[in-house]
Amino acid sequence: MSFLPFYVPSEAPPKVVIAGGGYAGIAALITLYRCCPSADVTLIDPRQDHFKITHLHELFRHSQGSLQVPFAVLSERFRFRHVHGDLQLSERTLNGWQRKRAISINDEDLSFDYLLIATGAAGAKVEEAEGLIDLEDLCGECGERAPSVIRRLAELEENLPISLVGGGATGVQFFFEIAHWLKTKGKTNPLRLIDAGDTVLQHFMPKLGGYVSSRMTELGIDFLSGTRFLGLESDNIRIENKQTGEQTKLLSRVTFCFLGNRPSLCLATNAFGQVSLSGKTLPRIFAAGDCSRYRSIGSNAMTAQSAVRKGKLCARNILRHSGKLKILEPYLHQDLGYVISLGPRDAVGWIGIQSNVLGGSPAVVAKELMDAQHDLLLAGIDTYLI
Repeated sequence: MSFLPFYVPSEAPPKVVIAGGGYAGIAALITLYRCCPSADVTLIDPRQDHFKITHLHELFRHSQGSLQVPFAVLSERFRFRHVHGDLQLSERTLNGWQRKRAISINDEDLSFDYLLIATGAAGAKVEEAEGLIDLEDLCGECGERAPSVIRRLAELEENLPISLVGGGATGVQFFFEIAHWLKTKGKTNPLRLIDAGDTVLQHFMPKLGGYVSSRMTELGIDFLSGTRFLGLESDNIRIENKQTGEQTKLLSRVTFCFLGNRPSLCLATNAFGQVSLSGKTLPRIFAAGDCSRYRSIGSNAMTAQSAVRKGKLCARNILRHSGKLKILEPYLHQDLGYVISLGPRDAVGWIGIQSNVLGGSPAVVAKELMDAQHDLLLAGIDTYLI
């Protein structure tokens, strides 16, 4: 049992329900187990596995099994119960759950002392069309559709173009993975990147975008900047020039679309992670991960490390609130770095401070170390700094 400052347990261990088995939810339940092994923890998630979403681009070099860990395995390790289901969140339901301290799901009433919402954020959706592949398609039921996507690329006739929409971190990582995969297979299909921004990674330090642009130039990759994606018609994508408004069609036999994440419900919380609705704090309901926005000086970036830190903080504060002292800890975490993979042997990012940009082998090593932290956490070894 780990020592937790300002936690003086009450007679009965808390009963906690966690909605969402992503980075924040898993970090919370592991922290609960480490600090209070007797806590009664139930995880609600529609999947059967914890999916390492930040590794999804590696589907082009690893089997999908390496990217998922069954909840059945984790439940044996960390003593929680998994309920297969999905919660429908709204202000009305949250207020009702706070009042009743119970959730109805799958014809079962789950009572709780505390509820943690950690449902994350889904990728922005575009109009569905045959041949259009987005993040949800690749995730599926933990990536079950990914092999068919790879098979489709393998069967693609030579010289037929492949397009990728979205020059953010997710799009860039997939872009370079696909480029590397094509090269290893000896395929010569043209690959183009389309983005409405003037540069790739426009929300990051310019040095990061500059590094990526130079690598794209070396690979002879076409980048259509300042270009809006309008949709897909058969084997043609419709695009629009932002400046001129001119619309054109381009042949694209396979099109990937990564337009970023959009939380369907963004929950405001106080500095301790407790949900605030219409100016009223719900002391028994916490939120963590991409679906939450904390009113504190801590980072609200939609990153795995922020999700993990929020999840851990909520678990610690749930235990403190359930104890005798009720002295809660504010969220102060600032991201310590961010590294973007550019294929198996290249990466770019920043460490410590955003102006400290790394590229090439040092960045690859930094990313591997960051990724290893989560793998160690799943094994029960917590190396994250508080």
